[in-house]
Amino acid sequence: MTGPTREATADLITLPGTPLADAVVDLIRPVETPSVFNHSIRSYLFARLVAGRLGLAAGHDYHDDLLFAACAMHDLGVASDGPHSQRFEVEGADRAAAFLIDRGVPAADADQVWQAIALHTSPGIAERRGTLCVLLREGLALDFGGAMGAGHVDALTDEQADAVHAAYPRLDMIRSLTDAIVAQAAKNPKNAPRYAIPGEFLRERETFGRTRMEHACRSSRWGN
Repeated sequence: MTGPTREATADLITLPGTPLADAVVDLIRPVETPSVFNHSIRSYLFARLVAGRLGLAAGHDYHDDLLFAACAMHDLGVASDGPHSQRFEVEGADRAAAFLIDRGVPAADADQVWQAIALHTSPGIAERRGTLCVLLREGLALDFGGAMGAGHVDALTDEQADAVHAAYPRLDMIRSLTDAIVAQAAKNPKNAPRYAIPGEFLRERETFGRTRMEHACRSSRWGN
């Protein structure tokens, strides 16, 4: 089997490069750990790949800038400069929507991004709230390597995975992301409601020293 061509690899890891997408990168890069930043970008690359598999076309079925914004900012709620006064999904969604509106994005489009981010830890709900919600969930699931559901884990060949991970290394993503969620959840009881992801991660870490997600990801496709 031959590997992907240089052109195909470039297409796979190319970001939108629009003024809005560049502004999103400038926002998140300084305030997220390198591991969480890379996870956010990979989620977009993987979501775009799944979109093609589902027969969804940018510009027709979804707006690529909005998909990039939703994926890249989905963990903005654990950013180091945040207020950390709500559960991280909602805090990130609020910050992302405000950022987009400040840059002239229509309120209805900003609300699509808000929903995708706010619901990205809500399986069974996100998938019923539109294409952007679906694609963010699928991009995340692929970056977790099957631990969130293996529906499209085979959408990525090993060669494609190597190219993406060379450009945006994992850097022990599961531990790094869980650390950030738990730290944000511990700052305020409102950040960690019972049976929500941040609340359960915090309680599992306090009780067992490791979350079920961390345990599950050890045997996922990527292993971290």
